[in-house]
Parts: sequence; C-alpha cells; structure tokens
Amino acid sequence: MHKEGRKAAIAAYRDRKVESGVYAVRGVPSGQAWVGSAPDLSTIRNRHWFRLRQGSDPHRTLQTAWAEHGADAFTFEVVERLPDDDKPGYDRAAVLKRAHARWIAELDGTRI
Repeated sequence: MHKEGRKAAIAAYRDRKVESGVYAVRGVPSGQAWVGSAPDLSTIRNRHWFRLRQGSDPHRTLQTAWAEHGADAFTFEVVERLPDDDKPGYDRAAVLKRAHARWIAELDGTRI
C-alpha cells in the first residue's frame, strides 16, 4: 500500500463510528448464553473467537464448552446497541453496565 493510501486508511479507521453495546455468545447444543458488553462491538467477536481457538479465553466455562463442541456450535449476536448520545451528563459506561446486567438476567446468561 502506498504511503498516501495507508494514511487515508488509518484516518478512516480513526474517524469511524464506534458502537457500544451488549452481545451474547450462545452455545447451540446446550442453549447456554454468555453475555458481555463492549465499548466497540465491531472488534469483540474476533477477539473472543481468536482466544477460544487458541485455548486462552479467560472465561473457563465458555472455553470448556468450545473445546467440547467446536466452533460451529456457537453463535454471536448483538442484543443491544447503545444510542449515540453525547449529551452532557450522559454516562455511557453506566448505561452499558446496566444494560449488561439486564441482559444477563433476561437470557439467564453467564457474565463475560
């Protein structure tokens, strides 16, 4: 890639809209759900799948289920996207934390 093209790609990456939210990793055979939250939803699936393939995911129950059933037995879905709200007093971290807790309860899931 030429220097100008590389600079443009970096600038586009920095300027992209980042979506925060809550996601679920589901084990199809067991129906079990692992629920997490992320300030950047665009990267979290790849991060989990990479660590699971390497056998290094810190969530032992998820890693054990992955080893037992294999990658094809799992799905990833975003269950809630936070609104893009930059109003004064809007605490994105607190809103994300509440949404995460709500989805764990709703899906009877395990926190990740």
